[in-house]
Parts: sequence; C-alpha cells; structure tokens
Amino acid sequence: MLQVLNPATEEPVATVPAATPADVDTAVARAGAAQRGWAAAAPADRARLLRRFAAVVDDHVEELARLEVTEAGHTIGNARWEAGNVRDLLDFAAGGVERLNGRQIPVAGGLDITILEPLGVVGVIAPWNFPMPIAAWATAPALAAGNAVILKPAETTPLTALRLAELALEAGLPEGLFQVLPGTGPVAGNALVEHPGIAKIVFTGSTRVGKSIMAKCADQVKRVTLELGGKSPNIVFADADLEAAAAAAPMSFLDNAGQDCCARTRILVQRSAYDRFLELLTPAIEEIVVGDPADERTQMGPLISRAQLDRVRSYVTDATEHAADIRGKAPEGPGFWFPPTVLTGVPEDARCAVEEIFGPVAVVLPFEDEADAIRLANATEYGLSGSIWTRDVGRALRVSRAVRAGNLSVNSHSSVRYWTPFGGYRQSGLGRELGPDALTAFTETKNVFISTEGPAL
Repeated sequence: MLQVLNPATEEPVATVPAATPADVDTAVARAGAAQRGWAAAAPADRARLLRRFAAVVDDHVEELARLEVTEAGHTIGNARWEAGNVRDLLDFAAGGVERLNGRQIPVAGGLDITILEPLGVVGVIAPWNFPMPIAAWATAPALAAGNAVILKPAETTPLTALRLAELALEAGLPEGLFQVLPGTGPVAGNALVEHPGIAKIVFTGSTRVGKSIMAKCADQVKRVTLELGGKSPNIVFADADLEAAAAAAPMSFLDNAGQDCCARTRILVQRSAYDRFLELLTPAIEEIVVGDPADERTQMGPLISRAQLDRVRSYVTDATEHAADIRGKAPEGPGFWFPPTVLTGVPEDARCAVEEIFGPVAVVLPFEDEADAIRLANATEYGLSGSIWTRDVGRALRVSRAVRAGNLSVNSHSSVRYWTPFGGYRQSGLGRELGPDALTAFTETKNVFISTEGPAL
C-alpha cells in the first residue's frame, strides 16, 4: 500500500494499493484491446468523447483542486488553475483529432501519401510536483491521436490521477483506454518501461532517473519523451525596468515552493544594477505569504516531503557558511516548511548555483556585460527555461538566440502554454510536448506509394 500524507500537516490522508508487475501485464492487455476499438472509431466520435471528458473535468474543478491541495500542498489558486489546465488540454487535443493530416508528396510515376497512425499503448510516468497538468500533457494528445494510456502517478500524489480516471469513464471513454496504476518507480514504473506492449514512455522527473529509463527503452528501440531537471537563469540587465523585474522575481522561483523544473533559481544581475536590484528584491521576498495552502491569501505552501525538506536545507546550510542570505517567513510546527531564501555572495560554481535544489531557494550572481551574462546563463548542465529582462529589443533577441534553453521569456517568467511547444536542451530532456505538434509525437508515419503507370485499360 502507498500512504499519502498532507505535506502541510504531515497527517495521513489516504492509502492506495501499489501496482505489481502482474497488474501492469493485466493493464497493458486491457489497454491494447481498448486501443484497437478507439483507433477504429470515427475521428469525430473520438473528438466528441474527449470534449465530453473535458466538460466533466470542468464540472469537478473545485473537487480536483481540493484533492491537489491535500496531497501536494499546492495553494488553492494554483490547484484550481491546474485542474482547469487539464480541461483545457483535453479541449485543445480534441480539436486536433480531425486535423491529424498526412501529406501528398510529388513523386514520379504515381501518387505518394503519408498516413499518421497511433503507436498503440503509451505509458506515462508523472511527477509529484504538478501531478494533474503534467499527466495531461501526455495523456490528452496521446488519446487524441488514437492511443491508449496507462498513467503511473508519483507515489506521493496518486489521488487526482485516480479521480481523473473515474471521470474519464463517467464521460464515456471506453473501459481500459485510460488506466491509472499507482505504484513505486522501481516496481510499477520499471514494469511499464520494460513491457513489450508499451510503445512509448513519457517521463517527467529527475535527470538521473530519466537517463535510466532512456537506456531501458533503447533496449527495445522504444520511443521516449523526457522532461527532466532545470537550473533556469533570470537575466536582469541594467537597462531593464528594475522595479518590475524585482517584483516579478520572487514568484519566478517560489511558485509551488520552488518545486518546478522551470524555476528561475539563478538570478543574474548586471553589476551596475546589482545593489539597487537587491534593495528592491529584499522586501518583495520578505512579504511573501507562506502558510496554509487552502487559504486564498497564501502565495507559497509546503515542500512535498521530509526528504525534500532535508535536501533543501542541506544546500542552504552549505552555502550560508560563506554567503549572505535574504529570508522570508514560514510556519513552525508540523509540515514540511522552508522559508523563501535568496543567497548572495556565493561563487558562481557553488553547488547551490549550478545544481537543481527543487525548493524555494535562489542565488543572485553579478555579471559584467552581455557576453558574461550569456556565459553564466549557459554554465550548467541544464537548458530548460529562463527569462531576459531588458528594454533593448535587439539585446533580447541576441541573448535569446545565445542562451541554450528550450523555453525563454522576455520581460516575463512564462514558460508553459498548452498551445506552444515545451521541452529542454542538454540534460533537461529529450523531445517536445504541448503545442500544435503534440499529437504527432504519438504517431507513426506510414508512407504509401500508388503507381499510375500500370497497363493501359
């Protein structure tokens, strides 16, 4: 059994059965049978059912949000957005079902066409930091493209996934088409990755685990999409609107208590503006409201677990022996609480400056000029996201081209929109999710040549 804890109180809220390899075998067989009927259905019928699924999710947004608050410690405002994002992803994917077009390619001696066909059964291994939306990133387009989906949620956050599977049946999706198998990574997750009946794995999580999954998929030449770690820069040039940049900086790394691969945890500030930026940033950090995630006024909730709390503490303890810090406030007592923290004066190659902490901690590093900013921005093994603050449009474009990351924003911290592609460079992952091409990532391209040079009639 898996025990689910409320991270704000450390109290148990549920227990759910943990799937075994035998459970995975059964689920794959059921999914394969359901997928064949689903793929044969008229595209309009598949689209209609996905829209119905979206409508049922919309009817249960508040229920799903409250579950997310309970199992993941997300603030209620964020949790409502996440449940709404599942609805929006299903709607967006449904719109692509009837537009999943092949091509007609000019060739000599006949007609050549391509056909996009579903892969079969897709395994989705979702993380605990954004349980609902990231699960839907893969599930919605995979279903829309004609596949079946088996979703393994994280051990600590299975409740919203299980509820979504119930809502899918309520909406009329075929039995077995979308299944949720809670379980541990080494058992249920590994069984999904190694199962010959799974055509593709979509994994979001740590770079270390992602590499292991990729190696196992390679043994079967199995497709894989990986969304892994990040250490994203927030580059602030002296010509930027410093007041706006400083006001936006806290929630660029404190959203979801910093448990976000896109968190802008490396704040790079041009040296001539460094002191002024810190003057503006300090009160903005100190004023962040940390507390009960069910309270509408709360801006930041707890970390997910004791292990994550210990990890974050270790980075800050190491760093503050040689550096200054800016601290916000956090509740005392039960719960996995850590205050908003900004470290200054650390070496640019310190652990806290180059490794992913996955908590409410950022470092501020000075840079001299544009070239130095680009050097620092690229001085990690990751390349997921980042921000550039400047009033110079030419500089914004030059730096955007030079920073090695999959998702960048200028004078903004936006990273994820379901209608634009998302994914990372280097150790941050492989492949792209979301956007106009999301469905094609779950298809095979079949090429058919039809000769027109047969015997005359």
